[in-house]
Amino acid sequence: MEILQSQKIFLSLLLLPFFFHFSSLSLSSAAAYTLPEQYFINCGSASTVYNLRNYTGDVNSGKFTLSSGDSSQIEDAANSSTDELYRSARIFRKPSSYELDVVQNGTYVVRFHFFPLSGLGNISDARFSVDASRFRVLSNFSITNATDLKNFPLIEEFLLTISVGKFEIRFVPTEINYFAFVNAIEVFLAPPDFIPDSAAAVAPKGDDGEYKGLLSSPLRVIHRINIGGSNVTPTNDTLLRYWIPDDDYLFNKVTARKSDPYNGRLDYRSPGATNFDAPDSVYSTAKEMNIDSRSQFNTFNVSWHFDVKTGKKHLLRVHFCDIVSNTTNEFLKFDLFIYNNFGTMIYPFDFVQQTAAPFYNDFVVDSDNSGFMNVSIGPRRDSRVQTAFLNGVEIMELITELGSSNGGSDHSKSLFVIIGSSVGGLVLVLVFLTLLFICLRRRKWKPVEAFDLPLGPFFGGSSYSRTTNRTINGSPLADLNLGLKVPFSEILYATKNFNAKLIIGEGGFGKVYKAKLRNGRKVAVKRSEQGHGQGLPEFQTEIMILSKIKHQHLVSLIGYCDEREEMILVYEFMEKGTLRDHLYTTEGEESSVGSSTSRSELPWDLRLKICIGAAKGIHYLHTGSNGAIIHRDIKSTNILLDENYVAKVADFGLSRTGLLEETHVSTAVKGSFGYLDPEYFRCLQLTQKSDVYSFGVVLLEVLCARAVIDQSLPREEVSLAEWGMTWQRKGELGEIVDRFLAGRINPNSLRKFGETVEKCLQDNGADRPNMVDVLWDLEYCLQLQHTVVPREAYEDSATDVSLDFPMNVIQRLPSHNVPIDETCSFSDISQVNANEAFSQLRIDEAR
Repeated sequence: MEILQSQKIFLSLLLLPFFFHFSSLSLSSAAAYTLPEQYFINCGSASTVYNLRNYTGDVNSGKFTLSSGDSSQIEDAANSSTDELYRSARIFRKPSSYELDVVQNGTYVVRFHFFPLSGLGNISDARFSVDASRFRVLSNFSITNATDLKNFPLIEEFLLTISVGKFEIRFVPTEINYFAFVNAIEVFLAPPDFIPDSAAAVAPKGDDGEYKGLLSSPLRVIHRINIGGSNVTPTNDTLLRYWIPDDDYLFNKVTARKSDPYNGRLDYRSPGATNFDAPDSVYSTAKEMNIDSRSQFNTFNVSWHFDVKTGKKHLLRVHFCDIVSNTTNEFLKFDLFIYNNFGTMIYPFDFVQQTAAPFYNDFVVDSDNSGFMNVSIGPRRDSRVQTAFLNGVEIMELITELGSSNGGSDHSKSLFVIIGSSVGGLVLVLVFLTLLFICLRRRKWKPVEAFDLPLGPFFGGSSYSRTTNRTINGSPLADLNLGLKVPFSEILYATKNFNAKLIIGEGGFGKVYKAKLRNGRKVAVKRSEQGHGQGLPEFQTEIMILSKIKHQHLVSLIGYCDEREEMILVYEFMEKGTLRDHLYTTEGEESSVGSSTSRSELPWDLRLKICIGAAKGIHYLHTGSNGAIIHRDIKSTNILLDENYVAKVADFGLSRTGLLEETHVSTAVKGSFGYLDPEYFRCLQLTQKSDVYSFGVVLLEVLCARAVIDQSLPREEVSLAEWGMTWQRKGELGEIVDRFLAGRINPNSLRKFGETVEKCLQDNGADRPNMVDVLWDLEYCLQLQHTVVPREAYEDSATDVSLDFPMNVIQRLPSHNVPIDETCSFSDISQVNANEAFSQLRIDEAR
């Protein structure tokens, strides 16, 4: 669509005298479009009126032909609880078709209405396919998943390019004893240029050039979302469409707010959208970032999470109408993101130089293996107005499967397929067994690390899976996200049979290898080993959590392998390693325990940016999904850095999920020595504030560049948390900073940083801030590092700086600390202090 629009603009410049003529002609052609009368079909009955449209009955109609080997109609006229259109249906026991006369080339809207009437019989026997315009638009279709009547009518909508002539819609029962049915059919010409033939192509990895040939494939509507608005029914839509609200798809509801509805007249103008692209009720409502636009720290995104088929192409249409700017949209720019690796600038003024003027952007998106498509909006630093908005989203799947070319049903061919597959499979098995016998006679069996028989081509993956055959607490484990499964043969190839030279680390789960997949992508492969204290539960937790969440400051899970008794996780490769690697070296067994030596040369502002990135990742875990996630193992070795020193939180094997309303999760104590929240240890009640405590310890590591527990030091210095707080309370935290940073930290930045650490390390969780408050404080520290600000009374640590600070460009985000009962039921350990808690923690449970 963007290409077509740019061509129009270029043409208007060449023919300047005729510019207004072409503009008015474009608008008049859209305005001249009216919803056609044909074809609206009431199946299995006579004519009726529905949504102010006349639906022609398919009984003895002269407007189209019903060709059927075995069809019948049923009516449930007595059922007054349903609309008249859904009181009848046409049933097909054999392949049958409707033939419609098409008199104009173009893009057509094709809809099928399904409603389970009582006269249909066993609805589970309704399994069928539908062919249209040479394509199989519905394959092995069933409505049994929508068991509640409130989910009906079920409407399947398609956009097809149809040429003049006969247009056939064919219903094909899947098996002999199955049947097909339909309650109503709509086929009508869409407005001109409703679907472009090309659009920007987007792959999960990012920009993929341009996709051409959209008009050659049918499009199946998957989602039609009214962002910030309510339900839109066909009576209120220009093309009789349904739109639903976005609330169930919004990833973090607190990040967005509804814009005030626009009550004026929308300015539809070329090259923008028309009211047929989306109705007024979509363009006059929106959601925007839930922020104060005066703040310069608004860097979060608003994200929506839409379920789609894996490995398919989808047309994504995003609708915009600037109803958030007061007078002009010249100063508002923001970013649109698709997945994590594609972003494009949205500048309404560059598109339509007017507020309340609708427009849209089209993208052809390749879905990844997650089963979801992420769409996000976020602010740009070069925009004078710091916000972003979105009005509507449509997602349509590109259909490539061809329909049947003969008159037989699917089941007439299935027997030959089954016999052929069985015979072919038997031959392959015999060939494989012969080859295997020859191999065994010629050589000795090799261990796994040296196994070079190409398993993938023979098996396509092992039939034995740890995640489906093992149990936790006696309950069978459900199969995890199968789209992320990686064959063991691919793991062997990527790690060169687990070459010891590729080992880049070792943690609580096992060894970590630097590897390269066959497609050239660098990854980190983490392989479980016995005796490391972690096993199947942690393996399953990591997969379940990382397959559902994505964020620029969380390490992405590429895949997993659970074949041959293996538990292997594959992550994106982080070039710069762990944060601890850049702070100090240790000689102890644990990564954070033992004598340490500073090795850092990271400047203070870069350390702050790393902390800010990690804080964003943790804040997203706490608030970015319907079930809040507590990491439970925040430490410097679980904060990784990419080639640009961007921080990403990793290792979710000990994480716990829970509802946002829950104040705590009762659980056995697990974590890492030196980072453990003392309140969690005393009360066995895990909260999000436990992560805040651990992160406070990390902040001290970043400042002091030493291990969190160093047994080689005097007793009062062994625990970094206790030692650091001793100096902070004396107001002399600068005495223990990393020698590399001496004289390089702005005193105001250091003072605010110390106050932030002190709040994080409060003994009682209720006294600690939320991660969003920690994030704000760290952003403030970074500003202070580059700002000369004299010390004033309001900068005292006992005062909330946000209440009196005169700089109006900085606004404190609200923090609500809910007081809780600090008395634990575990009287035998309720008086244990932090030192005693650390000494009693079993080291073999630490990671």
